[in-house]
Amino acid sequence: MPDVASPPVAGDVASDPARSILARSRWIRLTGLAVCLAALFAVALLSVWFGTRDIPLTEVWRLLWADPVSYNAVTIQAYRVPRTLLGIIVGIALGLAGALMQALTRNPLADPGLLGVNLGAATGVVAGVVFLGLGSVLEYVWLALAGAALASVVVYVLGMSGRSSAAPERLVLGGAAMGAVLYAVNTAIVMLFPLAFDDYRFWTVGSLGGRDLSVVKAVAPFIALGVVIAVLLARPLNALTLGEQLGRALGVHVGRTRVATALAVMLLCGAATAAAGPIWFVGLAVPHIARLIVGPDQRWVLTYSLLLAPILLLGSDVLGRVLGAPSEIEVGIVTAFVGGPVFIALCRRRKLAAI
Repeated sequence: MPDVASPPVAGDVASDPARSILARSRWIRLTGLAVCLAALFAVALLSVWFGTRDIPLTEVWRLLWADPVSYNAVTIQAYRVPRTLLGIIVGIALGLAGALMQALTRNPLADPGLLGVNLGAATGVVAGVVFLGLGSVLEYVWLALAGAALASVVVYVLGMSGRSSAAPERLVLGGAAMGAVLYAVNTAIVMLFPLAFDDYRFWTVGSLGGRDLSVVKAVAPFIALGVVIAVLLARPLNALTLGEQLGRALGVHVGRTRVATALAVMLLCGAATAAAGPIWFVGLAVPHIARLIVGPDQRWVLTYSLLLAPILLLGSDVLGRVLGAPSEIEVGIVTAFVGGPVFIALCRRRKLAAI
C-alpha cells in the first residue's frame, strides 16, 4: 500500500511567512539602528568641527588626540568636545524621558515637563541665583536637580487618590497645577529681584554653550541611572499600554511600574534641564518619530528615542552656530523653530502614532 503524505497543518503553513515577516522587520529595525548610530557619529563630528573659530576638519581630527598646548587644541578639547558630549547625554535623557512620559500617561502629547520637572528645576536655579548668589553652571546643577526632584514628588503625591496609586489622568492634572504655581513663583521672584534676571535668562533659554567637562561629569551618573531604569521598564510599559487590567493579568505591578517610571523621568529630565536649561520639543516629538519607524513596541521606541534625540539636539546646536555666525543661536530656540514645524507636518499628514 503506498504511503500517503499527511496533510499540512494550517499553523505550520502560516508559520513560515510569519517568521519571514518577523525576521524582515527585525532586520529593518537593526539596520535603522545602524543608520542612526552613523548619523549620530556624523553630527557629533560636525559639532566638534563647527564653531566661532574656523578650524579645518583634518586639523580638528588631529587636535582631538594632540596635547592641549595650542589655542586650537584647547578650543577643541576644552570647549567643543565637552559641549558635544553634553549634547549627546542631554539628548538621550530628553528622548527617553519623553518616551517614558507618553507611555506612562498614555497621552501622545505628553512631554518631560508634564510632571513639573522643567519648572521645578527652574525654581531651584532662581532660588540659587537670588537667595544664595550662585553664578556658575556647575552650582546651578545641584539646585536644579533638587528642584526637579521635589516637584516630581509633589506631583506624584497630588496624583494619588487615597491609598491608590497615581493614575495617568491625575498625574497630568497634578503636573499642570504644579507647573502653574511654579511659573507664578519664578516670575514673581525674577520681577522682585531684577539683578538676578540676567543669570536666570542665560540658563532658561536652553543652551549647550559655556559648559565644561565638570558639568558633564556632574549629571552623567544621574542620566546613566535613568537610562538603566528606562531599559528595565520597557517590557512592563508594553503591558501597561494594553490597559491596567490586562497589564496586571500579565504579571505587571502597576504601582511599582509607575513609581519607577516617574523616578526615571525625574532623573533624566532633571539632570538634562539642570545642565542645559529647559529645552522644549525634543522629548515631545522624538518618541512620535520613533513610533512611526518601529511601531508601538516600547523596547524599540525607547532604543530609537535614545539615538534620535541626540541627533536632533546636536544637529540643532550646529545649525544655531552656523546661522548665528560669528555668534550663535541658542539650541533651545533652534529646536523650537526647526522641530515645531516638523511635528506639525507629522500631525497633519497622518494620525499620531499609537502608543
